[in-house]
Amino acid sequence: QVQLVESGGGLVQAGDSLRLSCAASGRSLSSVGMGWFRQAPGKEREFVSAISTSVIDTFYGDSVKGRFTISRDKAKNAVYLQMDSLKPEDTAIYYCVADAEGNWRLPDDWGHWGRGTQVTVSS
Repeated sequence: QVQLVESGGGLVQAGDSLRLSCAASGRSLSSVGMGWFRQAPGKEREFVSAISTSVIDTFYGDSVKGRFTISRDKAKNAVYLQMDSLKPEDTAIYYCVADAEGNWRLPDDWGHWGRGTQVTVSS
């Protein structure tokens, strides 16, 4: 059974950077896409970013494009999210996801979810 464990969240100020990590266990995820969603209080889950098995193809939500960078290390069975120029509206629980079918921007299309890591950005 696949397990995804996120780390790297925390409390930062606007303009700061954070790097989230997601370690996968249970089986190799090198042949499936991986990504990140987030959910702020009172809001629906929002697509943040995804990366294909080729590593070449990356996708971003409009609100993070140009500020966040996704990467993965297949050897370590891990995916990362470098978040720069953080804004208070980036405050949310960030979830690692893996193995999507269909539209990667839809949360229901992802088969595996981590438990999340809290990111709080103060103004």
